[in-house]
Amino acid sequence: MSRRKDDPIAGCKGQEASESQKKDQTENGTPKNRQEKRQAEQGPSRKQIREAEKKQRQEERLQKERARTEQMYQFEEAYREYQAICGIDEVGRGPFAGPVVAAAVILPKEERLLYLNDSKKLTEKKRELLYEKIMEKAVAVGIGMVSPARIDAINILQATYEAMRMAVSELSVAPDLLLNDAVTIPELPMKQVPIIKGDAKSASIAAASIVAKVTRDRLMCEYDKILPGYGFASNKGYGTKAHIEGLQKLGVTPIHRRTFLKNYIDD
Repeated sequence: MSRRKDDPIAGCKGQEASESQKKDQTENGTPKNRQEKRQAEQGPSRKQIREAEKKQRQEERLQKERARTEQMYQFEEAYREYQAICGIDEVGRGPFAGPVVAAAVILPKEERLLYLNDSKKLTEKKRELLYEKIMEKAVAVGIGMVSPARIDAINILQATYEAMRMAVSELSVAPDLLLNDAVTIPELPMKQVPIIKGDAKSASIAAASIVAKVTRDRLMCEYDKILPGYGFASNKGYGTKAHIEGLQKLGVTPIHRRTFLKNYIDD
């Protein structure tokens, strides 16, 4: 037997059902809350576990990098009594083409730059990012370049020293200590500390190696646009097969070091 909508008995039963639902929601919460309650009882999900593990690995890598970076500042700390400690390095001794480039960098004393390392141990992307960071944070940066013609005239070692002296002279702050990658630079008055493999041991030298490398690489990429056919953008002037083939086909350019090409061309 059906009941009318205005049947008081039906209305009471509907009210009772509604009150029961409210009670159930009050005791057990909304569907979302019930789901969260079940998840809490079951423990973290696989996704949450993976995210937590990823975050932990990232933190461990960061702590490891901070410890490595602190070791990179060992010489800067050992000579902390000096006011302006300058790292110096060069790039481009061995290529057949392009200048030799040196950089001098004075880093801030009270700040640590993470991920500094020998430029050869870094990817191009990492070098570019660190270059921008160094240029932003450094107290002073100086760059020196010596041309291929000058290299031919005075030899690569003397040209390297000349580029280093030029880099020091370009600094806006005069250094009172130089940390050098293995060499002692003639004709400079301040104290120098040559460090074997210094670009992997000193933050200041590492920073200089990065600045020198990025500066020269960018220049060689520009040369590649002006002088195509030698592969300068990829080989950066070093004597690769493509470079030698370009020399034999196209000849010597004004940016080549003739004293480096005796076995590859006829004067």
